[in-house]
Amino acid sequence: MSHPSTGSPVAPATDRKIRVLVAKVGLDGHDRGAKVIACMLRDAGMEVIYTGLHQSPEQVVEAAMQEDVEALGLSILSGAHMTLFPKVRKLMKEKGLENVLLTGGGIIPPEDDAALRKLGVGKLFGPGTPGHEVVDYIRAEVARRRAGSKAPAKPNTKSKGARK
Repeated sequence: MSHPSTGSPVAPATDRKIRVLVAKVGLDGHDRGAKVIACMLRDAGMEVIYTGLHQSPEQVVEAAMQEDVEALGLSILSGAHMTLFPKVRKLMKEKGLENVLLTGGGIIPPEDDAALRKLGVGKLFGPGTPGHEVVDYIRAEVARRRAGSKAPAKPNTKSKGARK
């Protein structure tokens, strides 16, 4: 749903924009994809906070809490996704951020994607995913969470880059 005067993404019954934290965790220095996604989300009307490179899981979760975000996107191209996503998810639970969407992207094998989903990580996106799919997913999932629904949002996932 969009605000009638601005077209910005807002949830039903509120004028609050979606706030998203985009983070690079660990020693991964490949930040181009994270910056591109951050710009796409911003251009879609979301408020985006980008943490920069080499953040610890603790720093990222603390920033998510301080910034009152509704979505946290991790960009992980280092192969450390099976360590970093679970660590961030655990810290989010400890800090009471269970309702914050944890999503992200990188080169993540399907079997790892499935294991991360079981831990409560949202949809993960691979290289080549059209930006509008990331935007649509975050909008749908945040709206669902704001409405209190427990079923995950199911946007179009036909691109080769998106994980099912």
